[in-house]
Amino acid sequence: MRLLLGAPALRHLLARTYSSSRFGKMATDLKFNASLGSTDPQVHPVLIIGQLRHLNLLKFNDLANKLNQRVTEETFLNAVASLHPAPTDKVSLYLDLATLAALPLKASRHNTDSRAHAVTRLVKNHVLNVSEESVVLVCERENLFASACAVVRAFPLYSRKTGNGQTTGGGDGSNDTSRNIVNVEFILINKEGGVETEPLTQDEIECLNVTAQGIRTTARIVDMPCNEMNVDHFVQAVEELGCELGIKPQVIRGEELRERGFGGIYGVGKAAAVPPALVVLSHLPKRAQETIALVGKGIVYDTGGLSIKSKTGMPGMKRDCGGAAAILGAFYAAVKCGFKENLHAVFCLAENSVGPNATRPDDIHTLYSGRTVEINNTDAEGRLVLADGVAFASRDLKANIILDMATLTGAQGIATGKYHGAILSNSESWEAKSVQAGRKSGDLLAPIPYCPELHFSEFASAIADMKNSVADRQNAQSSCAGLFIAAHLGFDYPGVWVHVDMATPVHCGERATGYGVALLLTLFGAHSESKLLQSIAPAEEEPPSKRLCRD
Repeated sequence: MRLLLGAPALRHLLARTYSSSRFGKMATDLKFNASLGSTDPQVHPVLIIGQLRHLNLLKFNDLANKLNQRVTEETFLNAVASLHPAPTDKVSLYLDLATLAALPLKASRHNTDSRAHAVTRLVKNHVLNVSEESVVLVCERENLFASACAVVRAFPLYSRKTGNGQTTGGGDGSNDTSRNIVNVEFILINKEGGVETEPLTQDEIECLNVTAQGIRTTARIVDMPCNEMNVDHFVQAVEELGCELGIKPQVIRGEELRERGFGGIYGVGKAAAVPPALVVLSHLPKRAQETIALVGKGIVYDTGGLSIKSKTGMPGMKRDCGGAAAILGAFYAAVKCGFKENLHAVFCLAENSVGPNATRPDDIHTLYSGRTVEINNTDAEGRLVLADGVAFASRDLKANIILDMATLTGAQGIATGKYHGAILSNSESWEAKSVQAGRKSGDLLAPIPYCPELHFSEFASAIADMKNSVADRQNAQSSCAGLFIAAHLGFDYPGVWVHVDMATPVHCGERATGYGVALLLTLFGAHSESKLLQSIAPAEEEPPSKRLCRD
């Protein structure tokens, strides 16, 4: 870090003015502004982030009202010239109150052009957590959405730290009367290399606001421990968001699951003190042509069941509801943005616990599809609840597009890493669209092999239709786990099936990322009334194999 302007006396003033916020980090509200406001960095600090090529296009006057006579044009130009990102870099313009940061110079074809992960890291590391400050993003319009979502991920809601006034309520700081405000503002660079003068539209602001709420709600649920986010609490969260949308959820719980044939969800959750549930939110607009079902794995805690996890493998299993949480956040934002097709959110909720009623290895369950499953690993439970969920989506909801999302396998992190979720689909074109949506949203995806004729034999059983865990754990585990779910739709299912395994990108360190919300909004953006989501929706493109055959 280099300091271009400063004085010991002002540093002393900074420490005196902002010291209380350093020790008691308060809840943060995010405010998206249509244009740059005029602020004094000594009162309202500012962090300016952009790619170096974009920062070099800026004139001092483009930022002058954020620096308000604290920074001269010469200082600003020297600061830009001194940036050498490797992979990022920052320079202080005025103490630590006005900071200029450069994103990585390059983004490979498997990364997002927005450099979203670098944006999140820079914001986390360099905002001051004071009563009010600004983050200014310098980017092209096509990266507006992903960049905004990257900032949102830097401000998780949940905390039980006693020093920040969040010891009551839902752990989201809703009862904190002294909340920080972060203003998120944009300088958009057009294709000709100039700065756009038009402010963001109200449609864009509203889309960013509801997306931010969806991401932060998702992250809060994933961060909450099971004693605060069990099945009852999750059902309540669905009901509350449904009430805000004017939608009453369908809830099937406890013994009713068994009676109606949901052997997967019931079998996984029957040992827990709080019974399992299948919960459905349905948005049914007039003149809809498609029926889309989003199915989420909501294991509120996963001990592994009788195939119990180790003492080091179990901590963090509160995050096993990450798929259902992402679908809740995405459903909320999609409906708020005016979704034009039938949209169902199916939450498969259970706690995989240990007790006298726990499912045993060797038990055989009949799932909602009617197919029988021999249990050879009670810690392969997510696929059981999702199998019921996708079968319900096909049979009862008549969905022609079914997407399930889950923290399904530890092998996902080995296969595609901690930044990319794994995408498995029966449709090559939807696989390509999903990968494209990942790059445009910042929730990255990488495809894994879809090859049931080679892989599904891993589940062969002598006494049931299939086992629930593979025979060979070295043979494409993440693909096999997804194929188990597809088997309960049927490999001849005529619609589109997409499976997203996001076991690793669901969190970064000890905090949830809200992964999945931006991805789903982008993937189905063409069905939204929001012009912003329409503009980033993946285009219909020829699948790679067809291009190869043609060429």
